[in-house]
Amino acid sequence: MKKEYWIILIVYIAMQFSGIIGMPLLVRGLKIDRVMALPIWLIISFTLALIIILFILRKDSHARGPKGTGQGSSIGHSIIWAVSGFFLALFSQYAAAIIEQLLGIHMGSENTQQILNIIDIFPQAMIVTSIIGPILEEIVFRKIIFGSLYRRFNFIISALISSVIFALAHMEPEHIILYSAMGLTFAFLYVKTNRIIVPIFAHVMMNTLVVLVQTVYRDDIERLQRDLESIQNFIGGFL
Repeated sequence: MKKEYWIILIVYIAMQFSGIIGMPLLVRGLKIDRVMALPIWLIISFTLALIIILFILRKDSHARGPKGTGQGSSIGHSIIWAVSGFFLALFSQYAAAIIEQLLGIHMGSENTQQILNIIDIFPQAMIVTSIIGPILEEIVFRKIIFGSLYRRFNFIISALISSVIFALAHMEPEHIILYSAMGLTFAFLYVKTNRIIVPIFAHVMMNTLVVLVQTVYRDDIERLQRDLESIQNFIGGFL
């Protein structure tokens, strides 16, 4: 793996744990309310990390594909796959959710709920969940981790390993199937088009849709989840 890629991984990990220092600085140093400090620091840390990572990658733009070489798909072809990839990601997420439900895994996501709570407090934080976050994740998990593995192994092995790492990074091991399915989809888009911008676009669109739907229709979704759980409990009483 390139030295620059190792630096990017360090920057990304440091960003994830930066709140240990950043939060006290905002709360004690700038006297910002602790509830507001969290979304504010998320925006600051994610934005700084993205700027640093893009600066490091400024000379790496010619290596579009996961192999580090090769001509990327045409603009028209990339747009088609970016839009198709958005629907493909939604389908893979839906299919994975069904599998998890059949395995008895609870439908809700604590990670998503925490994100929605943060957006309720500070709506501007949506720029992190919908745009900056997906860009960083695609650079780290697809371009760097998947790309590095793909130079040594075949697609299946590389995609599976990188997707599982992507899933575990979300700190919800019970939803490893759900996150891994999305990781596999984005890895496929990257290889298919040889352009990292394609899975980035699909990821951004998917996150934006999920956040908007969960925000606008949160009460209806929670009521539907309660109804489904009641039906499952009712059916379970006869088995």
